[in-house]
Amino acid sequence: MKHTIEVVGLGGGDINQLSLGIYKKLKEHGEPIFVRTKDHPVVKTLEEEGVEFHSYDEIYENHPDFQSVYEEIANSLFRQAEEGSLIYAVPGHPMLAEMTVQLLLAQQEVNVKIIGGQSFLDDLFSALRIDPIDGFQFVDATSFKRNELEYRQHLIFCQVYDQMVASEVKLELLEDLPPEYPITIVDAVGSSDESIKTVALEDLDRSVEFSNLMSVYVPPAVSLEMNHKFYRLREIIQTLRAPGGCPWDQEQTHESLRRYLIEEAYELIDAINNEDDENLIEELGDVLLQVMLHSQIGEDDGYFSIDDVIRSVSEKMIRRHPHVFGEAVLETEKERSESWDAIKQEEKAGQDKQNENTSLQPELMKAAELGKKKASPSNLAQVLSEYSRRATEAELEEGVVGELLFAIASYAGYYKINPEIALHKAIMGKSTDKGSE
Repeated sequence: MKHTIEVVGLGGGDINQLSLGIYKKLKEHGEPIFVRTKDHPVVKTLEEEGVEFHSYDEIYENHPDFQSVYEEIANSLFRQAEEGSLIYAVPGHPMLAEMTVQLLLAQQEVNVKIIGGQSFLDDLFSALRIDPIDGFQFVDATSFKRNELEYRQHLIFCQVYDQMVASEVKLELLEDLPPEYPITIVDAVGSSDESIKTVALEDLDRSVEFSNLMSVYVPPAVSLEMNHKFYRLREIIQTLRAPGGCPWDQEQTHESLRRYLIEEAYELIDAINNEDDENLIEELGDVLLQVMLHSQIGEDDGYFSIDDVIRSVSEKMIRRHPHVFGEAVLETEKERSESWDAIKQEEKAGQDKQNENTSLQPELMKAAELGKKKASPSNLAQVLSEYSRRATEAELEEGVVGELLFAIASYAGYYKINPEIALHKAIMGKSTDKGSE
């Protein structure tokens, strides 16, 4: 017969927040009640009234991460439940930020019954005077990723129980928000010990004494503080193209923007060649601007959006890296290169060959691509010797020069040298030499 683990929530504050039914269940149980931690005002009060508790506080000291702690607690509860039914009490509500409860619910060995308990969120919303319908994100301060945070909504971090956790939260937030940004520290909300303090973000980890009932509230950030976010760039481009925006941006088409992308690409290459990081940032932004403008035109015309562009390149990168995102084993550079080429050829199998012949790719780069497919590089000395013996002046103006350029470009391609960049560097070098004369 399966035994039952009854999971009870102790609320976020003192004994006055506990419902009468849960209070009676804990008082009349007659056996020790298992708790994740004794560091809770309800536990302290009930101990004074004679209720016995078995806590898992010592487990926290035996593991380097919280996931291992939660797993050991859940496994211990399973073993206890094999002997008989029990009550397991947790802070707050059992279904709110309680990983041990989620682990219990995920198994089939014992029955798990959620009794309930008061969530601290109701008191938190009241104390902060915010309405979650405006948008609300609830985050575990001990386990989150910065790119998952939504600063346009009310943002609340729970489990900010010590200075180390607070410091980690602060450092992540400082990547997006200014040091003086106001945040609110809330402790023991809804209880007689409730404390609410608003401080600058940079002071988060040195403003209060921490407890396991502490949370941090980050109010929604206005759009001007988020100019480094992708969604903000998208909004700016949409505004420029929308009625009331910029007349120049509104009248642009894919065709009219073609030359700008070429210009920006070459300016980006110059920044790379000059090893100018500051200019590199600007030029990368200019290239990204071209991508966003083309994507917005596609969205305005009803054909595609930036989401389609991102989806396409994401799927392509996953597809072309089966050794990273799949189960393929490609140990050498040769194996990886061959796999990439094979997948690329498969993708292009159904495409019109005419598109390749009419491509606007520079002719030197086309020749280099052909050179990559050669079994061996061109013998440039032999090519030069052959054409110098038999070429007439007319031939030099057309066929011979073209064949020489092809030989050199395909030679570069074989050795994975971009002929355009190599030629650009040579020209820059000649310009420098001339200037020093």
